[in-house]
Amino acid sequence: MRKAKLWRYAIPMESGVVLRDRRLTQREGLLVMLQQHDRQGWGEIAPLPGFSGETLEQAQQACESWLTQWLAAQPVAESLLPSVAFGLSCACAELSGQLPQTGAWRSAQLCHGDPDALLLQLQAQEVPCVKMKVGLYEAVRDGLQVSLLLEALPALQLRLDANRSWTLEKARQFARRLTPPQRARIAFIEEPCRTPAESLQFAAEWGMAIAWDESLRQPGFRLQAAPGLAALVIKPTLTGSIAQIQRLTDEARRLGLQLVISSALESSLGLTQLARLAHWLTPQSLPGLDTLTLMRQQLVRRWPGCELPLQEQEAWARIY
Repeated sequence: MRKAKLWRYAIPMESGVVLRDRRLTQREGLLVMLQQHDRQGWGEIAPLPGFSGETLEQAQQACESWLTQWLAAQPVAESLLPSVAFGLSCACAELSGQLPQTGAWRSAQLCHGDPDALLLQLQAQEVPCVKMKVGLYEAVRDGLQVSLLLEALPALQLRLDANRSWTLEKARQFARRLTPPQRARIAFIEEPCRTPAESLQFAAEWGMAIAWDESLRQPGFRLQAAPGLAALVIKPTLTGSIAQIQRLTDEARRLGLQLVISSALESSLGLTQLARLAHWLTPQSLPGLDTLTLMRQQLVRRWPGCELPLQEQEAWARIY
């Protein structure tokens, strides 16, 4: 016998979280629970404002339609909305036992908060790995900050994310503030320029590795190996189902590219599932899941070692 439940949740965010010039005060999404006999599967459906093509209301409608068909034991097609496809595929994978329990709990650390406290944390790590946002301020300032960080931590592995913020000339201004050895120590820059062509030109000019993120979700974008392209950064909530992530993983391996599974500000439930997915599909690659520190509560399941309180189920709004 099949059962299903759907709730809407809201988690308060720490102050200062800005997404594409929009301040995010709370993270909203849907929780789905599928049950068949004595097994349960959970999923999180949380379109990311400013990044997802679908709204939360559209995701809810699509999810309710899918659940109605699933409960009637009818064949159900994969949703065309990425957040819905991913959340439901996680619930199905838990229900069938496909998603392993072991997770990749170590993650690239997000560079935010008190700089002195961050530096002390990183100095205590044997091989620290940090993800740093750039492109929010002047490119010259970003270059100086990155240079200082690399100088302070000789063993640092640094990933940068520009979110297509720079023109080609701005990207050049950034690169000029780094010495050639420092440029070589940057693992990759996600989407440094406004177009893929400019990003590839920047990589060729400065010998710096880049990664695709937004480009992978562009209609008609064709993935192929290119000089300077080192990695693919996959945000499953913005990409689609587990099956789609598996296809991208296989394609990355074929092209000799690193694949990094990354967060789109999911709750602790979604993050623990992403960690399990990363351990399963990309065991050699450190995921980018250090976003729970931007939230004030956890949801359904705790992240190992995190002391944030777990939100009570009474706070969820039952909608199905």
